[in-house]
Amino acid sequence: MARGREEGEVRKLVLGRYELGRMLGQGSFAKVYYARDLRDGQSVAIKVIDKARLRRTEGMVEQLRREISVMRMVRHPNVVGIREVLASRERVFVVMEYARGGELFAKVARGRLTEDAARRYFQQLISAVGFCHSRGVAHRDLKPENLLLDEEGRLKVTDFGLAALPEQLRQDGLLHTQCGTPAYVAPEVLRGRGYDGARADMWSCGVVLYVLLCGFLPFQHENYAKMYQRIFKGEYQMPPWVSGEARRLIGRLLAVDPAKRVTLPELMLTPWVRKGFVPPVPSSSSSVSPSPRKWDDDDNGILVDGTISPRTCNAFQLISSMSSGFDLSGLFESEQKAATVFTSHSPAAAVFEKLEAVGRALGYNTTRGKGWRIRMEAKADGANGRLAVTAEVFEVAADVTVVEFAHDAGDALDFNKFCAEDVRPGLADIVWAWQGDVPTLPPAAVVV
Repeated sequence: MARGREEGEVRKLVLGRYELGRMLGQGSFAKVYYARDLRDGQSVAIKVIDKARLRRTEGMVEQLRREISVMRMVRHPNVVGIREVLASRERVFVVMEYARGGELFAKVARGRLTEDAARRYFQQLISAVGFCHSRGVAHRDLKPENLLLDEEGRLKVTDFGLAALPEQLRQDGLLHTQCGTPAYVAPEVLRGRGYDGARADMWSCGVVLYVLLCGFLPFQHENYAKMYQRIFKGEYQMPPWVSGEARRLIGRLLAVDPAKRVTLPELMLTPWVRKGFVPPVPSSSSSVSPSPRKWDDDDNGILVDGTISPRTCNAFQLISSMSSGFDLSGLFESEQKAATVFTSHSPAAAVFEKLEAVGRALGYNTTRGKGWRIRMEAKADGANGRLAVTAEVFEVAADVTVVEFAHDAGDALDFNKFCAEDVRPGLADIVWAWQGDVPTLPPAAVVV
């Protein structure tokens, strides 16, 4: 249960041997808190997951098992370490290493890095990714937001919620789940076809390296359809300050054809990567069984390294409003950008019909316009007149459809609510990613 300090001191919540502190972040499916180990004073991060909501979301229990299994397998100096997994009657707590330096994205957001600084982070990234691949693990969501820094500035890869294990390969030896952040995802993944997870990770590493050196995304565009077209063609501009060696390396990483893309062993042999590179030594505990640990859902116990402890964690039941799930992919994305664009793997015609049906279900008058446009107009006036929205459908590729909402009339707040809340439930079965999944970087400046 929760234990207080001496009278006059601030009461703090204690989970077993961990003293809970401030909330570090909150996403759609989880909350993360700073905590301190009362035994040795070490700082940790605790991810809090609601059991009931976890069970209600299809596939999430298995995904959580897989994430924990992956984190136990890939113990490496450049991967955020998992300490233990606890469970109470209502919640699951994943206790992880605390990266005091925050996100690499925050550093890049202040401006591009020098080439030497970018190289140091990239060397650590591919060292961690290579170790994951050697264990049969593909990360599938590599981006600066998922790269943290410890107090010594060492890079730490985190968020394995979308990671894939060998047992997920189909009979063709490929992965088929479309996932990740669109601006960092390889073209073969966007097309919805089978893909090699390791080669897809190499593309994402290429985008990360470009961002570190340039200070902005290679394929960023306000128009989602144009962004996807650039990704499929591998069209990007290289700023003049990037050296010739780095240019060639990025070109090999961002090869549209995965068969022509540089592999990680080839990457490790390039002079640009090898310069000053001292490979980290993985800990001896890294050779963990690749099979997921047994998940004992005993409501009265704590799961620690696959065994059940007799004590309970009722103190954490005092925490209210825990969100569902565990995925942290949305923790550090901008909350200021209106979600006016989404991507789907459904055919354009099916998406168009779905939009029309959802508009009518919301009580809007729907009218088909030229091309793949549909206008939705409210039947009653709002705060600033009658809201009118036009949705335009773009077929970017055979398996990629983009929809953009435009504000035609009415109050801007009503439009934002329409995009962010009203249409989402009805479109949930066809949406792959909303606009907020694409991070925005500022114009380039130099940060050492």
